[in-house]
Amino acid sequence: MEDSNTREKILKGAEGLFLKYGVRSISMDDIARQLSVSKKTLYQHFADKEDIVTLVCQSLLEENQREIEAAHEQSENAIDELARLSLCMKKNVEDMNPSLLYDLQKYYPKAWAVWQDFKQRCVHESIKRNVDQGIAEGYYRPEINAEIVSIMRMALVEIGFDDKTFPQDRFRLGEVQMQIFDHFVYGVVTEKGRKLYLKCKEDKPAEIIK
Repeated sequence: MEDSNTREKILKGAEGLFLKYGVRSISMDDIARQLSVSKKTLYQHFADKEDIVTLVCQSLLEENQREIEAAHEQSENAIDELARLSLCMKKNVEDMNPSLLYDLQKYYPKAWAVWQDFKQRCVHESIKRNVDQGIAEGYYRPEINAEIVSIMRMALVEIGFDDKTFPQDRFRLGEVQMQIFDHFVYGVVTEKGRKLYLKCKEDKPAEIIK
């Protein structure tokens, strides 16, 4: 590997392993073997495994933030934004190991803090803004408390990763998260919003909007 690209390639390789197998089960040896480099090379670029985990988490969440912002900028209304976000979510969780969030919370406090910051700073504000917009447009029920609903939405996302609630041998993460997403949508929309949501889902192209 070119030295200038080594750091980025290590992070990308580790990201693929973490998403597929979870974080705890992947060792520095596994990362080195996957990339055909020595452990010495890893430690030349990163302090330890937690350093890699934290940086991978930051990279993934920065990409998620770009997707959230793009969905908002490209949408015609609050419902259209939700349809775009559902496509992004489907892509992002399709092959993700459900143990990922649990591993971060239990074993990697720095990376977990990055997720918590992202959840509050980006996701919470995005949901709250979308709900306020949807109410103003007449697509969401006017009695909804945007603050409470946004907190509920974030909690439900995390529940979808909980192996005790949705055991991996019985449930697929992608299906669980999409069911939770639709449950959220149908809980907030008016009849006008429901009809538009169904239409948006049918009209959206199969590819994910970047």
